[in-house]
Amino acid sequence: MARSIDPLVVGRLITDVIDTFVPSVDAAVYYGSKQVTNGCEIKPSAALQPPNVQVKTGRYYDESLYTLVMTDPDAPSPSEPSMREWVHWIVTDIPAGADASQGKEVLAYTGPKPPIGIHRYVFVAFKQRGPMPWVMPPQARNNFSTRAFAAHHGLGLPVAAVYFNAQKEPGPRKR
Repeated sequence: MARSIDPLVVGRLITDVIDTFVPSVDAAVYYGSKQVTNGCEIKPSAALQPPNVQVKTGRYYDESLYTLVMTDPDAPSPSEPSMREWVHWIVTDIPAGADASQGKEVLAYTGPKPPIGIHRYVFVAFKQRGPMPWVMPPQARNNFSTRAFAAHHGLGLPVAAVYFNAQKEPGPRKR
């Protein structure tokens, strides 16, 4: 499984967003029929709606709960990420093997809207110690810290992470 970390190191998600971890579950993220794989490109227009996200443990019976955080560490610009991280989505209490829609949405999903350059959008999954009934949404979406969120809620290191790239789509040409 160590090879699955390599794209996160190369893509600088390890350091910019999370610390080194050993993946212990599989986070499958789909926008429609397109699966998110590390470093793939997804057009913002294809990511307007929340993706289908499942945390798969490989065990037949598992009562574990998971938290999912989606952020953009490149806001507003990859060369000057002064708003790092921009949080796009937070869902807690996702049952193992179930879709994120079965969890509790703490912060409503907003799709990618990169104003300039190529932005990375990362999904990070954490295993919870138990149900998390009182998670408050952040007061602002900018300058969020996945690390600080995880520490504040006792989540520890991630159990899975995957990211995609997106850039501003050209607008319709005017004549």
